[in-house]
Amino acid sequence: MKIVILGAGQVGRTAAYHLSRQEANEVTVVDINEEILRDLQDRLDIRTIAGNASYPTVLEAAGAAEADILVALTSSDEVNMMACEVAYTLFRTPTKIARIRSAEYTNRPELFAEEALSVDVFISPEQLVTEYIERLIHHPGALQVLDFADGRVRLVGVRAVQGGLLAGRRLRELHERLPRANVRVVAIYRAGRSIAPESDTVIESGDEVFFLAARDDLRRVMGEMCGKEDPVRRVVIAGGGNIGLRLARALEKSNQVKLIERDPRRARRVSELLEHTIVLNGDAADEELLIEENIDSADVFVSITNSEEANILSAMLARRLGARKVMALINKPSYAELMESGSIDIAISPQTITIGSLLAHVRRGDVVRVHSLRRGAAEALEAVVHGNERTSRVVGRSIGEIRLPEGASIGAIVRGDEVIMARPDAVVQADDHVILFLSDRRHIDAVEKLFLGATH
Repeated sequence: MKIVILGAGQVGRTAAYHLSRQEANEVTVVDINEEILRDLQDRLDIRTIAGNASYPTVLEAAGAAEADILVALTSSDEVNMMACEVAYTLFRTPTKIARIRSAEYTNRPELFAEEALSVDVFISPEQLVTEYIERLIHHPGALQVLDFADGRVRLVGVRAVQGGLLAGRRLRELHERLPRANVRVVAIYRAGRSIAPESDTVIESGDEVFFLAARDDLRRVMGEMCGKEDPVRRVVIAGGGNIGLRLARALEKSNQVKLIERDPRRARRVSELLEHTIVLNGDAADEELLIEENIDSADVFVSITNSEEANILSAMLARRLGARKVMALINKPSYAELMESGSIDIAISPQTITIGSLLAHVRRGDVVRVHSLRRGAAEALEAVVHGNERTSRVVGRSIGEIRLPEGASIGAIVRGDEVIMARPDAVVQADDHVILFLSDRRHIDAVEKLFLGATH
């Protein structure tokens, strides 16, 4: 597959990294910064073109005429949309994906209708990150909460703590305590290494445990795994940018929300756009301000400014001053791993959240949902099964009979409104949505081929 990526920022580089690791992909990256392109070419097996991403000559040089997919991920919505227009008008590029940040555009779906702009799919990182944080706030004990099958199934990551309900137990004890719940542990990570979840596996303190659960059973399962968590009432948001504003708007009707914004004009503008949120003009890393605003009574402090250093410092300070749970928006994976090892509860990675949405549109076969896990090392995906017993390698076969690549496992089958947790005798049928977990995403090619429908 020939893929042209426009923009070599954080999201563009992450996309290039993920897509170029698949042998079947030929990736070309376009950016105006030649130094970034040289660095990228040293690290990855890709082509690079320096120039303005929306110029016809640049797109032609990048191979837009032969490309299967054009992914416009520059920092400018207008450049991204124009590049899609040029690619369609001049080169008839089949699939065009654009990163659109401004709600002025995304709130107008008619702009992306069939006869309107030549954008087949738009991705809004700000909206994806907002929804991700919102799910974490609504499930206080979780490290990650990810949706599959339109929310009917959720993948949740939790950490086993000393003295908690998970640590020291065998996995089969969990199923004994939840005999009628639709739940399955699909992965365990211990000191960064993947542990195969068997019925006799003993969960240790510090383990990251990922499980799939039907939406209706999630509260009960979370209660069993994490103990009773008090619901989040008081939320403090540091940063009044696009994400901060969206998050406050999403939470203010059900929570007590305070938002701290450093820029006085932006703080005034945000206060005009919000109804119930208390907006403060100040520095979220100011100890006196946090004490004055009773940070020790905050259930969640989430720092989502444009500076990851400021996010880290303010979250660490809020934790020291007594905030129950702290989250910070962090772009660099090395920073995120360092911070999550002690100082910060959850490091939010915009590019990891965004890449999952992008990959769902790039994967071969009918892959409708992809979530990148463990900083991109692992992956969970939802694939639709097509064909019949003659044309497919999975239709009509039990899960125990399907030969999956190493590190891959089927976690659940969604059939209409029914959620079937994977067991060896469960038979896969045509049109089932199968949810898979890959502890090593290098095997994604083999999984895609399995669900393409052909027997050869």
